[in-house]
Amino acid sequence: MSLALLVALPFVGSLLAALLPTRSRTLIATFAGAIAAIVSVVLLTAFPMVRGGGVIRQTIHWLPSIGLDLAFRLDGFVWMFAVMIAVIGVLVCLYARYYMSREDPAARFYAMLLAFMGAMLGVVMSGNLLQLVVFWELTSFASFLLIGYWYHRTDAQRGARMALIVTGGGGLCLLAGVVLLAHITGSFQLDVVLQSGDRIKAHAWYPATLALIAIGALTKSAQFPFHFWLPRAMAAPTPVSAYLHSATMVKAGVFVLARFWPVLSGTDEWFWLIGGAGGFTLLLGAYLAMFQNDLKRLLAYSTISHLGLITLLLGLNSPLAAVAAVFHIMNHATFKASLFMAAGIVDHETGTRDIRRLNGLIRAMPRTGALALVATAAMAGVPLLNGFLSKEMFFSETVFLSASPIIEGTLPVLATVASLFAVVYSLRFGYDIFFGPPSTDLPRTPEEAPRWMRMPILFLVAACVIVGVAPTFAIGRVLDAAALPVVGGTLPTYSLALWHGFNLPLMMSLVAIAGGVVGYIALRAAQARGRLELPPLIPRWNGRDVFEATLLGLTRGARHVLWACSTRQLQPQLFVVIATTVVLAMLAARGFPLTWGDRPRLEASNAFVVLWIVGIVCAVGAAATAKYHRLVAITLMGGAGLVTCLTFAWFSAPDLALTQIVVEVVTTTLFLLGLRWLPMPTRKAGEVAPLRDRVRRARDLLLAVIVGIGLATLSFAFLTRPAPQSISPFFLGNALPGGGGANVVNVMLVDFRAFDTLGEITVLAAVALTVYALLRRFRPPAESISQPDQQRVVSDERATDLLKPRRADAFARGYLLVPSVIARLMLPVSLVVAAHFFLRGHNEPGGGFVAGLVVAIALLMQYIVSGTRWVETRTRVRPARWIAIGLLIGAVTGLGAIVLGYPFLTTHTAHATLPLLGEVHFPSAAFFDLAVLGVVVGSTLLILTALAHQSIRKQAPAPPPPAMGDR
Repeated sequence: MSLALLVALPFVGSLLAALLPTRSRTLIATFAGAIAAIVSVVLLTAFPMVRGGGVIRQTIHWLPSIGLDLAFRLDGFVWMFAVMIAVIGVLVCLYARYYMSREDPAARFYAMLLAFMGAMLGVVMSGNLLQLVVFWELTSFASFLLIGYWYHRTDAQRGARMALIVTGGGGLCLLAGVVLLAHITGSFQLDVVLQSGDRIKAHAWYPATLALIAIGALTKSAQFPFHFWLPRAMAAPTPVSAYLHSATMVKAGVFVLARFWPVLSGTDEWFWLIGGAGGFTLLLGAYLAMFQNDLKRLLAYSTISHLGLITLLLGLNSPLAAVAAVFHIMNHATFKASLFMAAGIVDHETGTRDIRRLNGLIRAMPRTGALALVATAAMAGVPLLNGFLSKEMFFSETVFLSASPIIEGTLPVLATVASLFAVVYSLRFGYDIFFGPPSTDLPRTPEEAPRWMRMPILFLVAACVIVGVAPTFAIGRVLDAAALPVVGGTLPTYSLALWHGFNLPLMMSLVAIAGGVVGYIALRAAQARGRLELPPLIPRWNGRDVFEATLLGLTRGARHVLWACSTRQLQPQLFVVIATTVVLAMLAARGFPLTWGDRPRLEASNAFVVLWIVGIVCAVGAAATAKYHRLVAITLMGGAGLVTCLTFAWFSAPDLALTQIVVEVVTTTLFLLGLRWLPMPTRKAGEVAPLRDRVRRARDLLLAVIVGIGLATLSFAFLTRPAPQSISPFFLGNALPGGGGANVVNVMLVDFRAFDTLGEITVLAAVALTVYALLRRFRPPAESISQPDQQRVVSDERATDLLKPRRADAFARGYLLVPSVIARLMLPVSLVVAAHFFLRGHNEPGGGFVAGLVVAIALLMQYIVSGTRWVETRTRVRPARWIAIGLLIGAVTGLGAIVLGYPFLTTHTAHATLPLLGEVHFPSAAFFDLAVLGVVVGSTLLILTALAHQSIRKQAPAPPPPAMGDR
């Protein structure tokens, strides 16, 4: 069984689901449910391999020298969590098919849900700590998208943002914590960390490590003081809430606490930090849940409370308490998922979640009501249901805990009071909405939900009953397998029997149930008199207010700092950046005398000296004329670039020369397009500038001279010294036997450093998309879109009419006739040249990057000489698709190596003898080079055509007057 493929399957399903017809709800729900079902079946068949402490491992070597291997690990505890994630995922997919509206984009919903499932599976199955953190942050991002699914609602936007900031910030703390763990243990591998408990707890960095990991876990599981984000996440669709609260997002925090329990627990710091946060959250969440009038918010606060119970059990430093925590994780998942689904049915059928408006629904929806009442009883801890068993284990741990007298006396009282509160809010959920006289002012007339919408609730409620009636038969072996990796070593003795006699834990349960009934009656009477608008003893401010105030303060502070330290003008910003770099470089160079090396010098060539004199003249001329003669400056810059290209060729670097020449063409085109949007000079050439401007230009010149001389000096110093450990011999010697190509540069890019290249083209794609997004709403001023005189025709027609499609051919014949004909004739020739460079790139100068730029230049020429509308009425280039397909080909090429059992992006080469052609070279790197070509073509065209499209935009409105303080 491949654990990596098991984790990757939901991500692949997410991509495929996003491509399905968005209105085909049944098709997409079936597809998503099938993905989750496959994962569930595979995991269930793996149970015999993880019983009794068995562990399944899979490692994909990546960078083993620094501990960056992709490692996956499945033991009994992980198996339990992964099965919960997958099985409840199947039920949520089925439930969402009937819950989501026809107007909701089903493809987007199920794509994000499957990605969320994959991220959670990655968290629990990661065998590398850094890998765990990556998946951890993916769950935060996926939950952000799911909570904000209805992005047109303000509460969804705010809830998603709050959840992302809180849990994302906790993820950064977790990252720091695992880095400290790796520093202590010497490895990021989870197996090594789990065997280093004594070493970790004896280390001086243990308190800091514990605090950082605890912050990450407590933020994700909404423990005090980070509990405020979870109720605001109720803006998500109910299927998301059911999944997030039962088996995924909020359970990730307690998973981490349980995962590191063998190595971090057993100390006073663990007891007070983890146990204290859990105990306070248990009581606070239960107390606040009693006063909620929204069904989902009531369940949200109850989730906070139950997570506090699990955290408290893990914080007690007792192996038996850890077993009880694992047991309650399973029990809570079953009854909480069913309760959220029941709440969603009530909302779906009545149009409201307000408990004050809901009464007597048992008559209209008897089956849903019966299922919801059983799940509610399980949440309240009623006997013969699974919640009662884990509550009994919790009571036993609080009663028989060995600690200080204050803790021994306080903890049982806290547990009893929290359970009493649980009975109260359970009665509010169950009795208030299903009993009493039927409601008459509901937005919709309630009726029973569709049968298949109730099936997930029936499955989960049946599990609650079966576990509650026959726990040893139903869950005994699973609990043994899940709890053993948590406690480590040997399982403590425990019993899942229904009857342990009349003992103190049973008396605590009876007191909680009886007291809860009395408390419910008193609470209902007080609310009927209108005296409980807010929970008593709780001030009006809450965590949300603190969060919003903090965020607002940080935003305002950032604006003040930005105003004080920045300017809207580019030139002062560049001066500060470059001057700061010079100062830092000089500080770093202190104590290191600058000396020349003893490498033998080569005699200067007269032709080369003349060539560089021309380059220097072009560069200086470009700088001198840039202020008033921009076109001349760009032309001279092209001359300097051409000198650089010839220099590369002179020093036997044909690949660099070829790349330089095509890059020079693209950048010159970019400058020409951007030149149009620059403001016109305010002074004419020859006019004397004010003293302030002359001082500024002299200052900039001085900085430029310092930087130029400094870099030239450093370059000369490096070139005169022999390289101590040159890597050139390795690449020269291994390019052909190891990479299958004679072109060392290309082999380096697509084989030895292919992962770097993948990152670079990904960055290039992101930059192109960002430029496109920024320019979409840009509207140029009127003077910049008016046509120059040489493009006007002598007629009464408006100049803009010339760009209409029906006049495009006439316009092309009347202006730039010869260039337009040449550009069209050269297009197929350019494509053939690009194909030539691409196919020869593995053994001769060329490759995907150069070929992509040649294709982009050929297409850009059509835009330049014939106009944007002329080109786009005849063909659709679609640069974004080039980018997407290129990145997809690159990723698939890398994953293909993994499927064959090799590291990511490993290259393979084949040679075949074909008729007429002879021996043909087939490197798999050609597919990756094709990905580079696609991204380069798409990114170049997207950036340059986005600039060119400004010519056909509407005129921009008059700019507003500058605000006070703008500089």
